[in-house]
Amino acid sequence: MRRRTVTAGSLEEILQVTAPATAPEQPAPPPAAAPPAAARQDHGLRTEFEFELPRGYVDEAGTVHRHGSMRLATARDELRPQIDLRVKENPAYLSVVLLSQVITRLGTITDVHAGVVERMYATDVAFLQDFYRRVNSEGHTRAAVTCPHCEGGFEVDLSGGRLGES
Repeated sequence: MRRRTVTAGSLEEILQVTAPATAPEQPAPPPAAAPPAAARQDHGLRTEFEFELPRGYVDEAGTVHRHGSMRLATARDELRPQIDLRVKENPAYLSVVLLSQVITRLGTITDVHAGVVERMYATDVAFLQDFYRRVNSEGHTRAAVTCPHCEGGFEVDLSGGRLGES
């Protein structure tokens, strides 16, 4: 059996090369019309989660950005860093690329790219890595903690809401 190695510059190229061929004699089915707003059902799936960074990202103007939001990761989000040259050179860079894809907003910044994540404090990156794991593996942002004084157990929401807020 002969093994073939394919090198591509982006995930889109790989997907195009490996996509199944469609028969030209069969016309593509027309796109289904979107149901009216009243007919759509809310399935209760939460896809975006708010967070508050422990320290905050400081931009070039000196503004501190602490509040942000992260969306659930897709399979493509998990695959794309695997072909990134920066990740191939340094596997530790994977989390930077992955976080830059799923963070949708950081304060007033809506274009969160790898350069923004690179300039974050290590404590904030560690927080975001744990936050990513929680929302994508466990589906929530709560963590069980124990009081160091009374040793009582309770839950806290890592998304950064104030006490008493929901």
